[in-house]
Amino acid sequence: MIYIKKIVLKIDGMTCSACSNGLEKYLKRQAGIIDVNVNLILAIATIAYENIKIKDIENYIKEAGFKSLGEFKTFDDNNTFKKEKKLLIIYGILLIILMYITMSHMLSLPNLDNYPKIYALILILFSLIFLVYGFDIIKNGFKNLIHQIPNMDTLVTFSVTFSLIYSFYGVFKIFNNELSYLHNLYFESACMVIYFIKLGRFIENISKDKTKDAIKSLVQITPQYAIIKKNNKEIKITIDEVKVDDILICHPGEKIAVDGIVISGKTYVNESFITGESKPVLKEKKSNVIAGSINYDGVITYKAKKIGRDSTISEIVKMAVEATNSKTKIQRIADKVSGIFVPIIFIIALITLLIHLLIGHSFNLSLNYFVTVLVVACPCALGLAVPLVIVISNGKCAKNGLFLKKAEVIENAKDIDTVVFDKTGTLTYGKLKINKFFNYSDITDKQLLKIVSSLEANSSHPIATAFSKNNLLKVSDFKNIVGMGIFGQIKTKEYYVGNLKLLEKLKIKDNHISDYNFLTEQGCSILYVVSNQKVIGLIGVKDIIRNNSKELVKNLKNNKINVIMLTGDNAKTAKLIAKELGITEIIADVLPNKKADFIKSLIKDNKKVLMIGDGINDAVALVNATIGVSISDGTDVAVDSSDVILMNNDLNNIIKLLKISQKAFKIIKQNLFWAFFYNLIMIPLAAGLLSPLGIVMNPMIASLAMTLSSLTVVFNSLRLKGEKDA
Repeated sequence: MIYIKKIVLKIDGMTCSACSNGLEKYLKRQAGIIDVNVNLILAIATIAYENIKIKDIENYIKEAGFKSLGEFKTFDDNNTFKKEKKLLIIYGILLIILMYITMSHMLSLPNLDNYPKIYALILILFSLIFLVYGFDIIKNGFKNLIHQIPNMDTLVTFSVTFSLIYSFYGVFKIFNNELSYLHNLYFESACMVIYFIKLGRFIENISKDKTKDAIKSLVQITPQYAIIKKNNKEIKITIDEVKVDDILICHPGEKIAVDGIVISGKTYVNESFITGESKPVLKEKKSNVIAGSINYDGVITYKAKKIGRDSTISEIVKMAVEATNSKTKIQRIADKVSGIFVPIIFIIALITLLIHLLIGHSFNLSLNYFVTVLVVACPCALGLAVPLVIVISNGKCAKNGLFLKKAEVIENAKDIDTVVFDKTGTLTYGKLKINKFFNYSDITDKQLLKIVSSLEANSSHPIATAFSKNNLLKVSDFKNIVGMGIFGQIKTKEYYVGNLKLLEKLKIKDNHISDYNFLTEQGCSILYVVSNQKVIGLIGVKDIIRNNSKELVKNLKNNKINVIMLTGDNAKTAKLIAKELGITEIIADVLPNKKADFIKSLIKDNKKVLMIGDGINDAVALVNATIGVSISDGTDVAVDSSDVILMNNDLNNIIKLLKISQKAFKIIKQNLFWAFFYNLIMIPLAAGLLSPLGIVMNPMIASLAMTLSSLTVVFNSLRLKGEKDA
């Protein structure tokens, strides 16, 4: 049997959206590749494949004109930025010298006008130096043209190539003593175009790097080393050497190396990178610990349970990367436009050249317009408009403990008009707790609860989970009284714990009707504690409402979002919880498959539904919702049925998700407007339509304008990073 596999590869050589779109289309056409998503911002490709090897995929990528840098594990450091910065400074100085040589005559400064051949040879030398600097652009431009995936580099390559060919023709004329060509050479324009493209990409890459800070911080959370305990000795090993069931030690100030379970010691740790909750979490024997957590104040010994790709943080990084790699509807539309953008621009440039020649302009001037159109057009701004914002949005969600499985969540969340809650485990904790108890005995409250806890520890009934398992008393002669309660002996005394039927069986009169009714009204399950034929205690146990549930319901209503409780619990209990939370619409006694039917009916009525559940009983309903959100315990990130995992279980973060979505799409619309508006204005200007008014543009200004258009989109996207979520 052949299984579909998936891999995320780092890609080198992508410079604009035409590159990522072209690579995606090329790979999808290849045998063995099922699906591809290429992410320009993260420079990665997520590839689903079967019946081929990774080497085959890497060869396909090479054939398309790009390079695979292997499987994605981490982001590159900034050494390349430092090298590029030095080159920019060096070539910037050379460009200033070149500008002086070519423009000094305009300012009546010492110049080489009297030495035309030397002047021409110097310009050739400078152009060769800049061609070396921009060789990657030229190479990629031709490569992508050959593979029928033309991109921004292709436009630049054409403009530089035509400028140089015409300039060499001019040099030939100068050496034949036709000196009219002396100031009609385009060597400096070609050099300036290359330099400004490089400068723009340097600034753009630094800015783009800031958009993935949140994801980068996730990748870098896990420490490089671990302390293993062997033969009563502590040995430092690399994280790759850790094996499942190894015994590891973590000292104060260090990070937990892998996911595991504490076997000795006690400490507080910081898990905020997972949950978004900065409050320290107590870890003691049998507690789960997560790789990357910071140990505050104690020494713990823990057993390794999940390592490498199986760890919680690896799952989260994978999820975050895949979410940014998936595409929204609006991004797919933008990608289609940018995919045909380059050929259209080349056709417009050719038409511009021909029109200017036909109306009698010189070839020199016509070529200038042709080159300017090629340089000024900017598919980069269009290609960056959506993915930049999606990456930042995913990062902001991750910081708030919201882990998104796909980019569509950011697109859909802004339109949510109905939020449906499961009750047990969502609006409530799903774990029984003591709500209130009455003590009618001579012993203290603490002693009474200790007795009940000791008895319940021997029971398998779900109600037993409401009681503490610490410091228990020895129970003898334990008996389970089916449907009524339990019996046990502690020291010399006999105790019963059970319901009203137990009281009837023991023929004990209930003298605490008012307390019983009080607990009933609060939706409690009630336990009688009996000793010596007397009721010595009355305990009300119920599922406690989750923190922030009430606040979330209030916030949703304030935002004019309809709130519905959808539960399999009985109507009486559901109404009590709903009343406390302020929910008026309740659908109770519903089986899991009927929950899905209810969600489908809402969708059919054109409602945009966000469903929040525990990811188990609600799986089918979550799948059918516009957005499915699963409650998580902080370590379980493999909830297949949901689109969003709420790692810190803070329901108020749902409001943050909705607000991030609204702000993100506001910025996306702005980005797309500026990208289209820029090209709408600049291309006619570059083509010379405003030349009768004296408004003209040359290739140098065009390259600078093109760079600024991309930076406008980048900096506008970065505004989202600084905005508050709530």
